[in-house]
Amino acid sequence: MATARKQQVSLIDTPYYHCISRCVRRAFLCGEDKLTGQSYEHRRGWVEDKLLALSQTFAIDVCAYAVMSNHTHIVLHVDVEQVKTWSIHEVITRWHQLFKGTLITQQYLRGDKLIKPLQQILEETAEVYRSRLTDISWFMRILNESIAVQANKEDKCTGRFWEGRFKSQALLDEAAVIACMAYVDLNPIRANIATSPESSNHTSIQQRIHSAKKTKQPKVLFPFIGNPRHNAPKGLTFELKDYIELIDLTGRCIREDKQGYIDNNLPNILMRLNISAENWLTLTTQFRKVFHGAVGNPEALTEFCQHQHLKKRAAVSVCQKLFA
Repeated sequence: MATARKQQVSLIDTPYYHCISRCVRRAFLCGEDKLTGQSYEHRRGWVEDKLLALSQTFAIDVCAYAVMSNHTHIVLHVDVEQVKTWSIHEVITRWHQLFKGTLITQQYLRGDKLIKPLQQILEETAEVYRSRLTDISWFMRILNESIAVQANKEDKCTGRFWEGRFKSQALLDEAAVIACMAYVDLNPIRANIATSPESSNHTSIQQRIHSAKKTKQPKVLFPFIGNPRHNAPKGLTFELKDYIELIDLTGRCIREDKQGYIDNNLPNILMRLNISAENWLTLTTQFRKVFHGAVGNPEALTEFCQHQHLKKRAAVSVCQKLFA
């Protein structure tokens, strides 16, 4: 039985989540149809563009993504503090970028003066929208439904494009976040459809590398801000250069099947996280195979399960083994 969504997401434990969506019957609906030879590769661009556009409307940042031929991987960061700073006007304006809203919200944005009862309804509606703008389920629903409608229109058909629901797993500490991001960024290399991170189309790592060559970071992605420090801006507390080098090195190990290649030159991130080269290669090649639920150190897993009223700490022994 599938786990209820509310038991998979706990923002008091972590703002980071790994989400996976698959095409129905794992068909290559964003790739090449082997039966007809027709290519649907352009749909990967649809997914990428819509994903990054939604991140500019929601209080949800994209840390990593890989759009494959029959599935997508996304690592998201939910910014609860940011949405609290938005005014009623900004919340409603953002929601109207997605939907028409209500007659009252339409009146408000037109500048019509609202009587007190309607003003109260407006404020209550704005709080509902504020909550939805940090809701991963709403984010993924809009992403997947819009792509399904667009693809069905192109195919002149009806029916499901994605499987019934996306899967998600909580990433409870920085080791879990970085390992999952690397797993996502290296997806095309594991699938043998790219030979290097920079040639991995429709991935976050390709965007980060292209921007890094200009000494910049992509505005549409959650940034790397360097080592933790006082009054640091929001972002991933690692050096971007270290992460790109780690992904490049790991990608060569995977491609050339050199399992011990990292041993003699342990990257800075792995040293800081105290993850061995052997465990790192397992994490970046088998993350979804070894972890089916929340991922993190045993203490974080215990707290997550308590908050979610889960009786078992899934994969706690695996977490102890791989993150040490």
